[in-house]
Amino acid sequence: MPADHALRRSREHRMLGGVCGGIADWLGWSPTVVRILYVVFSIASAAFPGMLAYIVLYLIMPGPE
Repeated sequence: MPADHALRRSREHRMLGGVCGGIADWLGWSPTVVRILYVVFSIASAAFPGMLAYIVLYLIMPGPE
């Protein structure tokens, strides 16, 4: 992974806030896989912690360049 490849929200793979798309870009994964994993995590944790994690990531991740 290049040093200039920072974790930030995605502009291209954006559905809501671009958090899952940004994580997918950073990891080099498909955005669909990251979104599915996020939904599974949210359901497994009774939804609230998953929503809270998304909101926190949206607030702390820098926006797209």
